[in-house]
Amino acid sequence: MQEQDLNNPYAAPSARIEQQHQTNAHGLVLADRGTRLGAYIVDALVVGVWFAPIYWNALSNNDIGAGSILSMLIGFGLSIYNLVLLHRSGQTIAKRWMNIRIVRADGSRAGLGRIFALRMVVPGVISAIPVLGGIFTLADALCIFAQDRRTLHDRIADTIVVQA
Repeated sequence: MQEQDLNNPYAAPSARIEQQHQTNAHGLVLADRGTRLGAYIVDALVVGVWFAPIYWNALSNNDIGAGSILSMLIGFGLSIYNLVLLHRSGQTIAKRWMNIRIVRADGSRAGLGRIFALRMVVPGVISAIPVLGGIFTLADALCIFAQDRRTLHDRIADTIVVQA
C-alpha cells in the first residue's frame, strides 16, 4: 500500500515496510517464520536420527541388534526429554537453542496436555486420513504466512510461538 506525504503532494510515494519484530495483541514478540522452521527441522534431526538404524534394519530385513535397541532407547529418551521441556517452559531442545517458546494466545503458559494433545496428536490423526490428511498438512504449513503467523495446529490448541 502506498502512503503519500501530506505536506508535499508532489512527493514520491513511499512503501509501508513490515516491522522486524511483529507483536500480538498482548505485546508478545512473535517468532519469525524461518526460526520456527529451523527449530522444527533441528528437532526432527535431533530425535529422528536415533531411529534411523531401526528403519535401516526394517528395510534390509535384518534382525534388530543391540545397536538398534540402544538407538531406539536414546530416541525415546530424547522424546521424553522434549516433553519434559515442553511441560516446564513450552520449549523443545531446538526451540531452546533458537530462543522461542510456545504459549497460549493470551501469553499465559501452555500446559503439556494442550501442547501434546492439541498441537501434536489431533493434527497427527487428521494427517493420517487419506487425501484429507495431505490437504490438512499443506494448509497447516501455509497458514504460517498469515498476518498472525499461526498455523492450523496453533489455532486448534489456541497457542502462539513467541521469542523467549
